[in-house]
Amino acid sequence: MGVLLQGLQALLLPLDRVGPLKMPPESGESFQENARQKAVVAAKASGCLAVADDSGLEVDALGGRPGVLSARYGGPGASDADRIALLLRELHRTPEAERAARFRCVIAIAEPDGTVQFAEGVCEGRIARASRGTHGFGYDPIFEIPSLGKTFAELAPEVKNRLSHRALALGKARGIIEQHLCRGSIGPRGLETGRQDE
Repeated sequence: MGVLLQGLQALLLPLDRVGPLKMPPESGESFQENARQKAVVAAKASGCLAVADDSGLEVDALGGRPGVLSARYGGPGASDADRIALLLRELHRTPEAERAARFRCVIAIAEPDGTVQFAEGVCEGRIARASRGTHGFGYDPIFEIPSLGKTFAELAPEVKNRLSHRALALGKARGIIEQHLCRGSIGPRGLETGRQDE
């Protein structure tokens, strides 16, 4: 997240610079609720504006799964490879025309008083037949951008950082943060950030 927010006239601090914080479990039923919970905890604990996100993969043929369960799909202890294998098994008989999917990211920007604003980014694509590429993490090897014919894991990081759901959400969040900077409402220690990957 910090890389995509470079250039802001604010001090960006990771959570470990704030001190030991017990973040809430991602128990919400939406990306928005999970992001809100994390941002509010960080903002109240730090006294600064806090940014947190939640994101994941939505597959149309699976009714939107894995969705908010993206990082936990397949149960406790499942690895990225395990989750990808499960998803590919579930879509084994699904034809190309029905493999639409998207990565969705919701960013919450919270003030210490509990006020929260949101920014959302969506990257449309489809699920490939097999893993391809070595970059990225999570479901990147099977998430294909049709117009490029490449998965996220086949893209150079700088290309992914222009196209990704997180980049799109952060572009919108940046505008919200800049409004706070103009109003002088970011606390003296700067901007706290919190993130958990899908």
